[in-house]
Amino acid sequence: MSERVCPWWLGYLLVNPLRKLIYKPENILKPYIHEGMTVLEVGSGMGFFTLPMARLVGESGHVVCVDLQERMLRAVKKRAVRAGLSNRIELRVCTPTSLGIDDLAEKVDFALVFYVVHEVPDAKRFLSEIQRSLGKGGLLLFSEPVGHVPKEAFEDTLATAQILGFRIADSPKIRRSYSSLWVKD
Repeated sequence: MSERVCPWWLGYLLVNPLRKLIYKPENILKPYIHEGMTVLEVGSGMGFFTLPMARLVGESGHVVCVDLQERMLRAVKKRAVRAGLSNRIELRVCTPTSLGIDDLAEKVDFALVFYVVHEVPDAKRFLSEIQRSLGKGGLLLFSEPVGHVPKEAFEDTLATAQILGFRIADSPKIRRSYSSLWVKD
């Protein structure tokens, strides 16, 4: 797998409204996110999923967005302010070796990792940090792009998740994606 990070300028393409013809964030996330939840999005980019998640958690919920690139997070902030959702969204810049989420230990109800794992240098460490942030029964929706990530690499990540103590609960159908829903027992 490549460990190349998506360039910031490609983020504009990823938040293009036409992308919703393929991926409808609300439809993908609605079964898992409810009012009042604490949600973690790792690799948020410019916020294609962030704003819909902020709407789903409602005024009493909280979305924590983590990204390696500050420029991506500045775009999320700008979009969140325009949408009137900035009070529900916390933005964090991470490093290549740490997500910087130790303070979220067992506080997260749902985490989204959409098209990100193939970009990280150490998937086990990365997933371990997310696993620690989830409370008991917390969910992680993990997706990787078909055609970009080999099926074997996706299956290796599933095996890593099981080693870390995740239970695979479902294989949601998301277009052009390998996807899996994991539960922290």
